Amino acid sequence: MQTGSSLNAQQVSPTSSGYAPANGIEVYYEIYGEGKPIVLLHGAYYTIEMNWGNLIPELAKTRKVIALELQGHGHTPFSDRKLSRATLASDVEKVMDYLKIDSADIAGYSFGGQVAYQFAIQSPERLQKLVIISSVYKSEGWVSEVTDIFKIMKPEFFANSPLQAAYDAVAPDKTKWTKFVEQMIASAGEPFNLGDDNIAQITAPVLIISGDNDGMDKIELAKTYKLLGGGVSAGLQPMPKSQLAIIPNQSHVGLMTQTKTILGYLDSFLQ
Repeated sequence: MQTGSSLNAQQVSPTSSGYAPANGIEVYYEIYGEGKPIVLLHGAYYTIEMNWGNLIPELAKTRKVIALELQGHGHTPFSDRKLSRATLASDVEKVMDYLKIDSADIAGYSFGGQVAYQFAIQSPERLQKLVIISSVYKSEGWVSEVTDIFKIMKPEFFANSPLQAAYDAVAPDKTKWTKFVEQMIASAGEPFNLGDDNIAQITAPVLIISGDNDGMDKIELAKTYKLLGGGVSAGLQPMPKSQLAIIPNQSHVGLMTQTKTILGYLDSFLQ
């Protein structure tokens, strides 16, 4: 994968990996490094490697990195269990229980960011800091072109794509690909809203990273940041604990390749 930056990340092997029981399924995890824990939640259809492969070696220099593969993704087997953000967020908590991690920083990209928002709402005592990369807590957070695409998606759009190749490389049962994609498409097509009031009640510091042209509605993003205590005139009042970064000249997929830029924001926010 291209890093899209001058940082050439060295590939590293996990110190441990395995499956944790979670709400009737087995969730695959990988652990890297030592230190304060950070849990990484990937985007829709992604694997750990595809989403976080360039960031993990850098994060693992100072942190204990726990990367998960959500229901049906990557090494985690397909399940007919209803796909819901509440259940997936509960899965994250169950993995933390299994690994004996009381609380952690959580970082989520895209679909994983939605699960991370849900985790912050339903398991606040397990969260230290929250990082949301190119993600929303309600359907209206996307520009209309994105939600229009969700309505017409078909499994054949993904046939022989890099996403399918990544799945085939690690999935325990490659024949489940179409069922998995159908399940994800059905989920994407359902409007959702985790609630303005719930977002406003998040007490953990939140860092939102967005590309300027990543499909997120920037007017809605400004409202989200305001709900989190941001958008003030710092100097006339205290600097908020939450932060907003908009990266220029970036698409939704391209943003995640900006390893050096994302690391810079993560490091300053998480320390």
